[in-house]
Amino acid sequence: MLELIDWIIIAGYFVLSLAIGLHFRKRAGKNLTEFFLGGRAMPWYLAGLSMVATTFAADTPLAVNELVAQHGIAGNWLWWNMLLGGMLTTFFFARLWSRSGILTEVELIEFRYGGKPAAWLRGFKAAYLGLFMNSLIIGWVNIALVTILKVFFDIPQSEALWYVAGAMLVTAFYSALSGLWGVTVTDAVQFIIAMTGCIILAFLVLNSEQIGGITGLKERLPASSLDFFPVIGNNESTGTVLALSAASFLAYLSIWAFSWYPGAEPGGGGYVVQRMMSTRSEKESIYATLFFQIANYCLRPWPWILVGLCTLILYPELGEDDKKLGYVMAMKDFLPAGLKGLMLVAFFAAYMSTIATQLNWGASYLVNDLYKRFIKPEAKFRNMEAAHRNYVYAGRLVTFLTMLAGLFATTQITTIAGVWSFIIECGAGLGLVLILRWYWWRINAWSEISATLTPFVAYAVAHFILKMEFPVSFFFTVGTTTTVWLAATFLTRPESEQVLTGFYKKVQPQGFWNPLRKKLNLPEPGSLIPLFICWISAAAMTYSILFTTGYFIFAETAKAFIWLGVASASLIIFGYAVKKAGIF
Repeated sequence: MLELIDWIIIAGYFVLSLAIGLHFRKRAGKNLTEFFLGGRAMPWYLAGLSMVATTFAADTPLAVNELVAQHGIAGNWLWWNMLLGGMLTTFFFARLWSRSGILTEVELIEFRYGGKPAAWLRGFKAAYLGLFMNSLIIGWVNIALVTILKVFFDIPQSEALWYVAGAMLVTAFYSALSGLWGVTVTDAVQFIIAMTGCIILAFLVLNSEQIGGITGLKERLPASSLDFFPVIGNNESTGTVLALSAASFLAYLSIWAFSWYPGAEPGGGGYVVQRMMSTRSEKESIYATLFFQIANYCLRPWPWILVGLCTLILYPELGEDDKKLGYVMAMKDFLPAGLKGLMLVAFFAAYMSTIATQLNWGASYLVNDLYKRFIKPEAKFRNMEAAHRNYVYAGRLVTFLTMLAGLFATTQITTIAGVWSFIIECGAGLGLVLILRWYWWRINAWSEISATLTPFVAYAVAHFILKMEFPVSFFFTVGTTTTVWLAATFLTRPESEQVLTGFYKKVQPQGFWNPLRKKLNLPEPGSLIPLFICWISAAAMTYSILFTTGYFIFAETAKAFIWLGVASASLIIFGYAVKKAGIF
């Protein structure tokens, strides 16, 4: 299966990853800010590239291959829709996160709210996100790599799991050693390797005798599978066209605003916030996040989509549940010696970039927001130097413990799609609170507590008592959660003036803060309208670039130039709005 050159390439990649970890070990050992935020000295392009690399996991090409094989190009709208939430984070929240000066997303809770409810919520979210949710994410990424190795090497799952455990151990080692700097630098290297491998595979498969280039691909596939947009108003898919009921379309279109999902959290969250706060300035946090959104949706998808379309022709015998395996089968069948090793390295790179981030990000919650906050605060140490040493040591230890938790979760997961569904629906309705806590003074700790816990109850009622299915269950959970958190907000007291004042003066948010502004005699902030124009025009520009690239690939020049015109117009409007907003 693999030649000597393939094994040399794979071994060289692992050695390089470890070397980068060793290089940054001293810097990471200084304090928690260095270990988890890179000393807030990360250049924007490195932070942005790290975000893109993290979202490119081992399961991503397989998931796209499955969507395309089942529903055509339009199937990608099941994740393309999340660009709206990403761009909202870029222009409405990146600056605010940077100004906050906190170490983790969860630390914001006791900065924005006060008292015991805030302390309880911070501790709960640190454990829930840093351990439970993080383990689920690591588990599904592990399962994807296990699937790849099973098919590629034709080995049993138990053997593939041992290989994955070995890759995870290497990842945990360099992550624990080097902190965020090592993670982001390896992310950059890993992303370049991964995308190079995917582009080479797409070129070889597309230009094979079986396909015959773009012309042959278009001749062998129904035109409907090449449509960029879904058919709205039907409940059933016809052929390979994505056909959605109006309710399903509305649900997918609104997930970004209402539901918590890793990497696409409303208002920003998780590793996206970590990267934004690691940059050198507010301006660079915006640059990093904008670069992430454009690269995520414009640079990555087309090599995966092309291979997915080709697998419809190459492997028509694959059933609905196995269509994702077409990508791995194409690797086996079309890559020569040397390139097989490169492509395996590409998948290991995609896998390790995601796992490294999850380990570092999860450890930041467990150390900063549990251990340091509740178990061993700074006051218990004889001096700050001893505290820093202890916290960094704890960060490294927790990195390995998180790895073990992730491995355990891997053995318990039977379906990746089931995990995705659970996460989306058990966060349904929370999104609005995460957005409004920055822009509405009346949001308090009980708002977020109720919005965090209610979806679990609503999910159970919807699925196990009322026997609902998506999207009805999603709307039920969103409606129930929204009703509960609004009631909790108005039935409980606002946060104290001291807490609100401290938050407002440091973060300087726009929006609905007039009662506090008047009381403190503070000036009115600028209008939010330029930010809305930035958001919409940047999203339109990114979608247009995505479509322009696709239509040029498929030699549909007229459509390509139309979308290029839309992209150019959006860019002009965006430039005007940016000046008005004064954000760059």
